[in-house]
Amino acid sequence: MENEPDHENVEQSLCAKTTEEELNKSFNLEASLSKFSYIDLDKELEFKNDLIDDKEFDIPQVDTPPTLESILNETDDEDESFVLEDPTLLNIDTIDSHSYDTSSVASSDSGDRTNLKRKKKLPDSFSLHGSVMRHSLLKGISAQIVSAADKVDAGLPTAIAVSSLIAVGTSHGLALIFDQNQALRLCLGSTSVGGQYGAISALSINNDCSRLLCGFAKGQITMWDLASGKLLRSITDAHPPGTAILHIKFTDDPTLAICNDSGGSVFELTFKRVMGVRTCESRCLFSGSKGEVCCIEPLHSKPELKDHPITQFSLLAMASLTKILVIGLKPSLKVWMTFPYGRMDPSSVPLLAWHFVAVHNYVNPMLAFCRGDVVHFLLVKRDESGAIHVTKQKHLHLYYDLINFTWINSRTVVLLDSVEKLHVIDRQTQEELETVEISEVQLVYNSSHFKSLATGGNVSQALALVGEKACYQSISSYGGQIFYLGTKSVYVMMLRSWRERVDHLLKQDCLTEALALAWSFHEGKAKAVVGLSGDASKRKAVVADRMVEILFHYADRALKKCPDQGKIQVMEQHFQDMVPVIVDYCLLLQRKDLLFSQMYDKLSENSVAKGVFLECLEPYILSDKLVGMTPQVMKDLIVHFQDKKLMENVEALIVHMDITSLDIQQVVLMCWENRLYDAMIYVYNRGMNEFISPMEKLFRVIAPPLNAGRTLTDEQVVMGNKLLVYISCCLAGRAYPLGDIPEDLVPVVKNQVFEFLIRLHSAEASPEEEIYPYVRTLLHFDTREFLNVLALTFEDFKNDKQAVEYQQRIVDILLKVMVENSDFTPSQVGCLFTFLARQLAKPDNTLFVNRTLFDQVLEFLCSPDDDSRHSERQQVLLELLQAGGIVQFEESRLIRMAEKAEFYQICEFMYEREHQYDKIIDCYLRDPLREEEVFNYIHNILSIPGHSAEEKQSVWQKAMDHIEELVSLRPCKAAELVATHFSEQIETVIKKLQNQVLLFKFLRSLLDPREGIHVNQELLQMSPCVTEQFIELLCQFSPNQVIETLQVLECYRLEETIQITQKYQLHEVTAYLLEKKGDIHGAFLIMLKRLQSKLQEITHQDEKSKEDLSLKDVEDTMVETIALCQRNSHNLNQQQREDPVYGKGKLGEIQGLILGMLDTFNYEQTLLETTTSLLNQDLHWSLCNLRASVTRGLNPKQDYCSICLQQYKRRQEMADEIIVFSCGHLYHSFCLQNKECTIETEGQTRWTCYKCSSSNKGGKLSENSSEIKKGKTTSSQVKMSPSCHPSKGDSTVKKAASEPVLDPQQIQAFDQLCRLYRGSSRLALLTELSQNRSSETYRPFSGSQSGSAFSSIFQNENFQLQLIPPPVTED
Repeated sequence: MENEPDHENVEQSLCAKTTEEELNKSFNLEASLSKFSYIDLDKELEFKNDLIDDKEFDIPQVDTPPTLESILNETDDEDESFVLEDPTLLNIDTIDSHSYDTSSVASSDSGDRTNLKRKKKLPDSFSLHGSVMRHSLLKGISAQIVSAADKVDAGLPTAIAVSSLIAVGTSHGLALIFDQNQALRLCLGSTSVGGQYGAISALSINNDCSRLLCGFAKGQITMWDLASGKLLRSITDAHPPGTAILHIKFTDDPTLAICNDSGGSVFELTFKRVMGVRTCESRCLFSGSKGEVCCIEPLHSKPELKDHPITQFSLLAMASLTKILVIGLKPSLKVWMTFPYGRMDPSSVPLLAWHFVAVHNYVNPMLAFCRGDVVHFLLVKRDESGAIHVTKQKHLHLYYDLINFTWINSRTVVLLDSVEKLHVIDRQTQEELETVEISEVQLVYNSSHFKSLATGGNVSQALALVGEKACYQSISSYGGQIFYLGTKSVYVMMLRSWRERVDHLLKQDCLTEALALAWSFHEGKAKAVVGLSGDASKRKAVVADRMVEILFHYADRALKKCPDQGKIQVMEQHFQDMVPVIVDYCLLLQRKDLLFSQMYDKLSENSVAKGVFLECLEPYILSDKLVGMTPQVMKDLIVHFQDKKLMENVEALIVHMDITSLDIQQVVLMCWENRLYDAMIYVYNRGMNEFISPMEKLFRVIAPPLNAGRTLTDEQVVMGNKLLVYISCCLAGRAYPLGDIPEDLVPVVKNQVFEFLIRLHSAEASPEEEIYPYVRTLLHFDTREFLNVLALTFEDFKNDKQAVEYQQRIVDILLKVMVENSDFTPSQVGCLFTFLARQLAKPDNTLFVNRTLFDQVLEFLCSPDDDSRHSERQQVLLELLQAGGIVQFEESRLIRMAEKAEFYQICEFMYEREHQYDKIIDCYLRDPLREEEVFNYIHNILSIPGHSAEEKQSVWQKAMDHIEELVSLRPCKAAELVATHFSEQIETVIKKLQNQVLLFKFLRSLLDPREGIHVNQELLQMSPCVTEQFIELLCQFSPNQVIETLQVLECYRLEETIQITQKYQLHEVTAYLLEKKGDIHGAFLIMLKRLQSKLQEITHQDEKSKEDLSLKDVEDTMVETIALCQRNSHNLNQQQREDPVYGKGKLGEIQGLILGMLDTFNYEQTLLETTTSLLNQDLHWSLCNLRASVTRGLNPKQDYCSICLQQYKRRQEMADEIIVFSCGHLYHSFCLQNKECTIETEGQTRWTCYKCSSSNKGGKLSENSSEIKKGKTTSSQVKMSPSCHPSKGDSTVKKAASEPVLDPQQIQAFDQLCRLYRGSSRLALLTELSQNRSSETYRPFSGSQSGSAFSSIFQNENFQLQLIPPPVTED
C-alpha cells in the first residue's frame, strides 16, 4: 500500500520575469506568487503599535469539548421557523436545467434582498489613499473561454481555481487549464461526460499544483493529473446521490480533501493507492439533516510555515445556516469551537477565510467569518498543553451586505458587497481605503448549484435563498492576487506598489494628492503598502527622492499653467494655491537647500510667484519652523515686505530670524526709521550681544519730555512700555521679545543693566541734568510698574554679597530721588514705600531703611494742609499698611493722624486689627463714599460665625445708637437689618425713633411688602398696635395710599382702624373698612353721604367758580359707590337688593315688564341668529350641489344624429351646431329645427329632445331637455360650452339677460333638489320671495308642470318650514 500522490507530480517552476507594462499582454504571476515569507512576518512584528485589539475576549474553555455527534443532534437556536420570502425560487418547472446563473448585478439584481441596507456613507478615500487596487483583464484567457464556448461547445464558465495554473470549469463539464502566459495547457473532460455529469460546480488544485479535483452539478467528482492531463479518479459514491457538489477543497495533506454538497453535508475524502489501484474513502463529517453547511474552508499553510504547531491539527472551518464550527481532522476528529450567528438576514451569504497574522509578536492563524454586514475575527492559538484556544478580536461593522471576503495580505482585506462593489479595508484601523465598481466583470453566480437544478431542485428553501448571491467558485485568491470569473472574462486584482499608486495620481494630474500620499509613505502612516523594503531610514530616503522629483514637476506645472493675461489678482491666487505646497513639503523633507536654491531660482523667473513664495515663508518663520535661510533670500524677503508697506510683518519676521547673515547696521537703521523697536533690540542683542545701546536710544526719546513735564505722545508711551519690559527681561535672564539669554551671559547682562540704571549721569549729559537720570525717568514714566520690575528682580536675586549690595544701593537711590524731590505725587511716593514695606516684611530681608522716612511719608500723606487727592493718598497709605508697613509706625499715632485726615479706611483697617468692630460703624457713617456699605458690614458681623457674643452685642448697641442715621440713610436696608437679626426688639427701635417722618419710613419699609425687603412677615412677632400706628402715620403723611396699603396689610384690627380713619375723615377708607367688616349698608351710607356733600358743594358754588375738577370728584365718588353695590349685590337677599331705591316708586311698578322685555329680546335674538345660520348653511350646500350639477359633462350615447342617423361631422363646411341632451341623445340643430323641436318661453328659444318628447304624448317636456350643451363642429373635436340658443331679436336677448332668471342647467339641478327634499326647498322659498318683490313676475320652469300653469308654494296645503339640515348625498 502506498499513499497518494505517486511520483507523478510535476514540479512547476515560476517565471521570474514580470513588467508592469506587459500586464495586459501576459499573465505573469511572479508578483502575485509572493510567498508569505519570514520577511513578511518580520514586517508584521514591526507594527506592534497597530495590533488588532490589545483587549482580547477569551472564549471560556470547557472541561469536556462537545463531540461532533452531539452538535449534530442540537436543535437550531432560531425562535421562528424559516419562511421563504419568494416561493418562486424553487419553481423548477419554469427553469431551464441547462441554464446557469451567470448574470451580474450590472444586468439584473439576481434576487438581492439586502441592497437597500445602507446605514451610512463612508467618505471618499481616493484623495487620501489614491488607487490601492490595480485591476486588469486577462485578455488571453478571456478570449479562449469565449472561443471554447463557440467552437467546441464548452459552455459558459462556472468555476475557477488558481495556483501556479489557472483552472476554469464550464457548464458543459470541461475544465480548461491555463499556464502563466495565459496559454491553454489542457482541456480536461468532454461534452459527453458533461452531459452525463452536468456542469462543473467546484474546482480545487493541491499545493504542488499536480492534481485537480472537479465537482459536478449532478454530484460526481473527478481527479485529474495536471502534468499529463490523465483522469485519475472518477468518484460517484462519495456522498448521497441527487445533490450537487458546492465546494471541494484539498487540504495541506495531498491525500485528504473535503467536499460539501447541496444537501448541506460535509464529507472527508481520503485518497489511497493499493496495489496500483486508486481508491477513495469517504467519511461524513457533518450531516445536513440537522443544519445545512453551505461554506467550508480548510486551513492552508505556506511552505515556510509547515512546521507551525497549529498545522498538525489540519483545521477545518464550516459555516452552516445557524453557526460556525472549527474542527480538527487530525490526529483525530475533534470540535474546537462553535459560534452561533444570532439573528441574521436569511438571504445573506456565510463567508469564511483563513490567514496567518502576527499578533503580540506571534504568528497564528486568524479566521474571518461574516454573514450580512458584520465581520468577526477569531484568533486561533495553541498553548503549551497542546489545546487550541480561540479568542475573539475586534469585529468590523459595515454599511453593506457581503457576498465575498478575501485576505490580500495580513493587514488588508478585500470585500465584495451585494451590489458588486469592491471595498478595500485596512483590518487594523478598519479604514476603507478604496471602493471599486466591478459590475463590468459580469460576475458568475453559483445559484443554480445551490438550488441543485441539475438534480431536480431537491434542496431546502433556506439553502436556495442563500444561494441567490453565492459566488464562492467565481472568486479565487493566490499569492496576493484575486481572480474574478465573469460570464465571458477573467479579471485579476492586486495591490499596487507604492510607486505605482503615486504615479497613478500623477497621471490623473492630482499632484497635491500624490505628494500627500507619498508623505504618508514617508512617515509610515500609509495603508496597504507594497514595494517598500529595508529599514525605516532607507524607506524614507527612497520616498524622499521620489517626492523631490514630484516637487520639481509641480513647480514646472505651476509656472506653465499660470495665466499669461488677466488681472494680477488671478495670478496671485494661482500661485497662492500652489507655492505653499512646495514650501511645505520642502520643509517637511528638511530640504532647505532645495527650497532656497533650485526651487527659489525656478520661481524667481516669475515676479508674482517670487512674491508669493516670500510671503509663504512668513508663517513658517513665525512658528520657528524656518530659522536660517540664505542671505539673498533673507534680503529679498525684507525688501519685499518693505515694498508692500508691511513693516509690522517685517518686525515680527526679524525677531524670529537668524540675522547673523544680514547687514546689521543697515537693519538697525531701517528698524529705527520705521519705529521697529522690538526688531532693533533683537538685532542689537542677537547680532552684537549688545544690551545697553537699545536702552540708551529709548531713554533719549522719552527722557526730555518727562523732565520738562510734558505729556508723552502715544508713540513715546509705547516706547516707554517696551523699555520697561526690556529691562524686566534683561534682569530676569530672558531674551527680548522672546526666547532666553544664553546662560553664560545672564549674570553679565544683569550687572550691565544695573550699572546702567544707577549711573549718576548719562553720557553726553548737560550741566543741568539731575543725578540718577535713568532711575528718575523710569519713576516719572510709571512708578508702579518700574517698582514691580525691581520687585521681580529682587525675587530672583541670590543672597550673595554682590546682590545684597545692588539691592541696598538701588533702594537708597530710590529714596534719595523721590523723598528729596517734590516732583512726585503722593501716589508715586506711596508706591515706593509700599514696595519698601513688602521688601522689609520678607523673612530673609537684608535691606535697611531709616524708620524716620516712614514717619515722613506718614506726615506727607496725612497732611491736613493739602486736601487734594484725598482718596489717592488714603489708598496709597492703605496699600502701604497692607504690604507690611504697619510695623514701621506707632499705631496710636497712626490712628490719630488717620482720623484727623479723615482716612476712614485706614481707621477701619486699624480697628479691625484690634477687634473694635463697633468703632468701624462710625467709620462707615462718616465716610460719604462708603456710608451705604454699613448695612452689609453690620449684617456680616452679626451673621458670620467667628465673632464673640460681646463683639456682636457692641456692634448691635452701636447700631441702635445710630438707628436714626441708618433709617434716614436707607429705610429699607435698616428695616431689613432689624427684621433679620432683632425682630423681637422692633418696639424698642420704634421708641428710639422720635422723628415721626423717620418712623413712618421705617414702618412702611418693615410692614409694606411692596417695598421689596426680603423678610418673612409671619416671623415678625409684632402686635397690631404697631400696624395701627403705621396706618395712623400713613393717614397723616400719605392719605391717598391708605386703601392700597390696607389691601396688602394683614395684622390690624378693624374697629381701631375705623376709628383712626374717622379721626382723619378719610371717608373712602372708612367705607372700605366697613365693607371688609361686612357692614355693607353702613359703607353705602357713607359713600352716599359723601356723594351728597360733593353735590351740595357744587350747587352752592357760583357758576364762575365751578370747575371740571369738582365734577370729576363727583363722578369718581359715584363710580366707587356703584362699584360697592356691584361687588356686594350677590351677597344680599331680594329684600336687601330692593332697598333703598330699586323696589320702591314707579320703577318698582314696571320691574316685571322690563325684565320680561329683556328675556323676550334674548330669546328672539338667539332664534334669529340660529335661523340665519341654518339658512346660510342651506344656501351654501344648495349652491355647491347646483354648481356640481351644472358643471357635470354630458356623455352622448352615439356619435350620429338621432334624426338623420348620420355622423355629426358630416357638415364640416357648414356652421352647424350639435345639440346634446342630458338623456344622451345627439342631434344636428338643423334636424331639430325641421322637426320643430323648439319652444319659445318668455323671449327665449328652448330645445327639446325629439325622441323623448315624442314618447311623451301629453306634450310635456322631458326632464332631459332641461339641460342642453352644444358646440360647433371642427375637424378635430367637438367643443362643448353651456349656452342657450338665442332668438333672432337682440332686444329679447338683452331683456332676458337683465332678469334674475335661471338657465336650463340650473333649473334641472333645482328640480333634482326638489325631488331630493320631497318638498319645497329653501332655495325655492327664497326664489319665490324674490319674485314677489320684483316688478316683473318670473316663474321658474318645472319639469312636472307647463310653463303657463303655476301655483304658489305657500298655497300648498302640505307646505311646512323645515329647519333641519339637508341630507348628505353623493354625486
